[in-house]
Amino acid sequence: MITAAQLRAARALLGVDQRRLAELSGLSVPTIQRMEASEAMVRGNVDSLVKLIAAFEAAGIEMIDEGAVSYSRGRGVRLKIKSGSAKKPVDVRPANKASGGTRART
Repeated sequence: MITAAQLRAARALLGVDQRRLAELSGLSVPTIQRMEASEAMVRGNVDSLVKLIAAFEAAGIEMIDEGAVSYSRGRGVRLKIKSGSAKKPVDVRPANKASGGTRART
């Protein structure tokens, strides 16, 4: 299980909005909103939670459970170390943006 705070932190660490997270996970935006609005542990059906965690893992986010080996106690999130044998991280850039950026015309 993950907490709503972990969910929001992981999304912020990736720099994606709720819409992009919904695209990456195959969930709807209202589902992401409900999960993030949970009091403590994220509420949702198991299938949705599995999709969400899989999307974070594919993007290089590790969920840290309470009691996991860490310098301090509690839950959290962190970016995984990239290695030559690791899978290529998911492109988390907005799907509708063209690469290379845009400039305002004057």
